[in-house]
Amino acid sequence: MEKIIIRQYKKPKLSSPVLIGGLPGIGNVGKIAADYLIDKFKMEKLADMFSQYFPPQVFIDEEGVARLVRNSIYYKKFRGKQDLLVLVGDFQGTTQEGQYEVSYAILEMLKQFGLSGVYTLGGYSTGKIVDEPRVLGAVTDPAMIEKLKESGVVFPKGEPGGGIVGSAGVILGMSSEMFSIGGACLMGETSGYFADPKGAREVVKVLKNLLNLDINLEDLDERTKQIEQITGRMQEEAQTRAQPKEDLGYFG
Repeated sequence: MEKIIIRQYKKPKLSSPVLIGGLPGIGNVGKIAADYLIDKFKMEKLADMFSQYFPPQVFIDEEGVARLVRNSIYYKKFRGKQDLLVLVGDFQGTTQEGQYEVSYAILEMLKQFGLSGVYTLGGYSTGKIVDEPRVLGAVTDPAMIEKLKESGVVFPKGEPGGGIVGSAGVILGMSSEMFSIGGACLMGETSGYFADPKGAREVVKVLKNLLNLDINLEDLDERTKQIEQITGRMQEEAQTRAQPKEDLGYFG
């Protein structure tokens, strides 16, 4: 078996498509955002990728049907503007070699469609609940910064410290260094403790502004409210546990 197998199902003619990559990661911010785009635009599947660099397992649905874990690429054609490609998946590469091999295979396969840009999505862990998540950015070309700022992205000095680890960083770097395709990484702030639609909503909002996408955010708003209710109860419970208990002891 080859280490990476790609099954491409269609060969659409795309107009200067932009790739958006949202694989699982911190708070699953990128994955939630990418899955939301696929659902709302009713995107069509372009290809599946299977690899020895993914965990050796299958997923089983509610009816007991098993399927191999994979990464998948979807596409959407738009009239009069750039088309869209979205990368989603069950896992990132599980080794350093896997991260590079999988990222390269994705870009190598997609270059046939004339990629015009790459936006990778991820979460930026704060270690605490964030009321109003920011979207931090990193770019391959300084000329992109102002455009991203106009769409709501911030570029605070020294953040993210240590760079961008995983597929969001490797795909971005490879697209620029090896395929001469510019791009950016969009990182939604998140506590990192659970799947966070709140950070994902802010990332989708940036993409909506940046790429002029006609997309409704109501479903993400509803999921955000649910998370806020859960975190609110968690904070109340934590405060209750932290309060000193009344001394009910006595001497007879």
